[in-house]
Amino acid sequence: MMKAAVAASLTVALCLPTFQIANAKTPKPTQAQIDAAKKEEAAKAAAAKAAQSTLDKATKTLNQLIAVSNEAAAKYHKAQAELGIAISQANAAAKHAAITQQAVVAANATIGRMASNAYKMGGGLSDINSLLDANGPQDLMDRLATLQNLGTSNTTALKRFQAAEAVAKAAKIEADRTKAVQQVATDKVAAAKKIADDAKAAQQKEVDRLKGIQLQLSNALAKARSIRLTLEQQRQLAILEEQNAITATQTPNQFKVWPDKGFKGRASIRSDQSMRDAAVAYAKKQVLARKPYVWGAQGPNSYDCSGLVYSAYKSAGLGYPNWSRLNAALYFVDTKRVPFSELLPGDLLFYSYDGSVQNIHHITIYAGNGMMWEANSKKVGLIFSNMYSIKGLMPSGGRV
Repeated sequence: MMKAAVAASLTVALCLPTFQIANAKTPKPTQAQIDAAKKEEAAKAAAAKAAQSTLDKATKTLNQLIAVSNEAAAKYHKAQAELGIAISQANAAAKHAAITQQAVVAANATIGRMASNAYKMGGGLSDINSLLDANGPQDLMDRLATLQNLGTSNTTALKRFQAAEAVAKAAKIEADRTKAVQQVATDKVAAAKKIADDAKAAQQKEVDRLKGIQLQLSNALAKARSIRLTLEQQRQLAILEEQNAITATQTPNQFKVWPDKGFKGRASIRSDQSMRDAAVAYAKKQVLARKPYVWGAQGPNSYDCSGLVYSAYKSAGLGYPNWSRLNAALYFVDTKRVPFSELLPGDLLFYSYDGSVQNIHHITIYAGNGMMWEANSKKVGLIFSNMYSIKGLMPSGGRV
């Protein structure tokens, strides 16, 4: 409940940002800069609106291409079905032709055997002399029976041969016809598939063009909006911190260290000791380089107190969304509470003129042994100092 009350009391720009705070051209953005950013954002929005009609036309074209593609796909499936039927018919005709050809071969073999037998018996089987040469009545009867049987077989075989030959010829004609139908169907499938492929390629090209336009417009508008929001938020945070610092110089009877009221912070940390050491090294370098103090600045040429903290941890490897440009009060909320007895180099120290979170006006980086690196003020600049040298120390540090 206390944490919720603290969050509710931070009424001016005290909310975690949803974007990375960018470096402004000037330390603290002016209202003129913000107005210019708004104008730029409006221009981008107008450009996006003007381009909407182009996008609508492109979308209409895309829908037409989809219709063409669907129609071509339907023709493709239909041609595939016709091709399947044609292949089945061709296979059946070919099988039938093979069977009838076997019948022709069998008939030829039968006739061949009969001719051979007739030759071996001498003369034609229908010659009357073969009957006159019979040796007695029984032999004559046998020859008459043989002649009759062979004549009947010859006639039957010949008829079978002629029938098989006719069927085979018809089967061949049907197979050729079916093959022609198959070829037509195959060509139709190929043509339909080409139409579908061409339509699909045109469709994909149009989709890619649409995506490119949409992405370009979206990025341009988002960038303009982000710049405007960044400038506004950075200005609000800097103004709030500056106002609190001015109030702190005019507030009497501040505690050296405020009593612990149970304020909570972040439940987890985002850094390890090597990262904290890197942040300390960065802050030390800026102090020793005697960089000036400028409200709202976050380097590399000048800093305010929270700007030095932000840049130190950013240089140590923390980046958005885990690390954003806040002010001293927000960094208190967004770090884990650490008792003074457990402070490590790189932890943060906070100062409030009345002991409340919303009125925290200063933040520093603990260096170890009770010392800290800080961007103190316009008058003092960036210094190395004792953690108790400033009144209003909050009762716990913050670990990033």
